[in-house]
Amino acid sequence: MLYKTVFTLLYSLAATSGFSLLLSWACAKEEAPHKVTSAVVAPAPVRVVDAHPSLKFDAPVLYTYAPDGTNRMFVLEQPGRIKLVNQTTNAATATTYLDIKKQVAYGGEMGLLGLAFHPNFKQNGFFYVNYTREGNGHPRETVISRFKASSASATQVDPATETILFTFRQPYANHNGGGTMFGPDGFLYISTGDGGSGGDPQNNAQNRASLLGKMLRIDVNGTDKGNYGIPKDNPYVGNKDGFREEIYAYGLRNPWRFSFDKKGQLWVGDVGQNKIEEVDVVTKGGNYGWRIREAMDPYKGDEKSGDPLINPIHEYSHANGDLSVTGGVVYEGKALPELTNKYIFADYVSGKVWALTPTGQNKATNQVLIDRAGTISSFGEDRAGEVYLCDHAEGKILKLVK
Repeated sequence: MLYKTVFTLLYSLAATSGFSLLLSWACAKEEAPHKVTSAVVAPAPVRVVDAHPSLKFDAPVLYTYAPDGTNRMFVLEQPGRIKLVNQTTNAATATTYLDIKKQVAYGGEMGLLGLAFHPNFKQNGFFYVNYTREGNGHPRETVISRFKASSASATQVDPATETILFTFRQPYANHNGGGTMFGPDGFLYISTGDGGSGGDPQNNAQNRASLLGKMLRIDVNGTDKGNYGIPKDNPYVGNKDGFREEIYAYGLRNPWRFSFDKKGQLWVGDVGQNKIEEVDVVTKGGNYGWRIREAMDPYKGDEKSGDPLINPIHEYSHANGDLSVTGGVVYEGKALPELTNKYIFADYVSGKVWALTPTGQNKATNQVLIDRAGTISSFGEDRAGEVYLCDHAEGKILKLVK
């Protein structure tokens, strides 16, 4: 009876939280804890405060800024809106910058999931979003599209300015990925989940003819694919094997959030199956193992069937109630010098926040920063490099401070 009650609670939480990992954890069989080799060091004296105390957002999943020369910050709300706030004035209300709620399929892990401003946004007004839709004649699918602001200082954007770059089918409602960010090379990177269900039943992550379970890289200024192009140095450009040319790396399960550091390294938090969460430093053409492996543990398949598998830089088990990694950012601000060059990430379920310090090739030490910060769905940075956390359930934007 207790198990049934706990299962019912977890199912309810999974259905409302935006992430289904809780449900998969409830269904998992008990297994011996996985041994994690990264060392743990002493906590740092940091905490979080409410960055916008008078505001509450609807399931926030991103906090970011545009290269527009202002103090404006943008909050991505999963149901289908982008809110505009001023970082310095802390106004009592937030402006709705874009509302596409009517065309977004929202629920569980679906919704408006990614936002990236063009490097030349101040001149062209372009920004890009990643969302799911279904119904009204559409199958369940991910949409990557561009919108245009009338000026860099505009406070509202007309939804009719949308131009769809491309779409791809989602066989199940979960594992949609959703990360969307311009890299230092000027190309747009997009993280995609393996298509959902459990255990990647279609083996999408290892299938390079599919866009699912991948890190994609496209040229938004190109036209060879219609409304976008393929960077000439993408790993599968011109291949004769039917591999998708948009693919930058593969073998990922649900790389919900990723970021670049000042060295240009691509950091990804990849959500695990039933046992292990992982953090990867992703390189071009790399195979990160899913579903052959869950982090370093064998899962299903043959390691000799594709490219050599690349180990995560860090992994952690579910043994202590940490069940769903939220990828973060490398700290490059000034207010917390003790965190400089450390990768700050979290667990959505436990609310724990850590700092990872690289110590060599795929090696790192890890330290707990905060035992419970909230239901952290995403991280963000302001123009000064200070770090923010999105509390998904409470609708708050939190700032990391001393």
